[in-house]
Amino acid sequence: MLRAAQAAFTERGYDGAGVREIARAAEVDPRLIGKYFGSKEGLFAEVVEVAYEKSMMMTPELNHEAAKALLTGDDQHATDGMLLTLRSVANPRAAAIMRDSLERNYQARLAEGLPGPDKTGRSALLIAICAGMMLNRTVLGSTVLNDGDVAKLVPYLHAALDAVADIQ
Repeated sequence: MLRAAQAAFTERGYDGAGVREIARAAEVDPRLIGKYFGSKEGLFAEVVEVAYEKSMMMTPELNHEAAKALLTGDDQHATDGMLLTLRSVANPRAAAIMRDSLERNYQARLAEGLPGPDKTGRSALLIAICAGMMLNRTVLGSTVLNDGDVAKLVPYLHAALDAVADIQ
């Protein structure tokens, strides 16, 4: 059910995906969604938890591989999470679910591992930088960020992430 729900929410957003459609894709009775998740909102919350848990960067060890994956799109989980977010954010309840999950599962874990002061603010800034990169690359289709020679930009992104993370 979760895979079918993730596909539906990622493709059509919270408002565009229906419980019956998800159940049909999962080949289950729609009542099972209510039984296991309580509602469409509960199912969405679980999909968001899984999507954000599997995000590429859960620790402040922002290395060349992480920067390269952001630029090249090698992290399909992160790309799916971005699309899920963009296609669902117009619904206020879905936006609240995503914000809560992001802050609790991603931002808080990242902040725990950061050295120095203002860990929460810096973890939010790191997430914003990464989200902006993904938005420009995957949604807006930035020519520069999608050309075959993005490897030359990796050191700059790496340096920016390290500066915010205060990793020497």
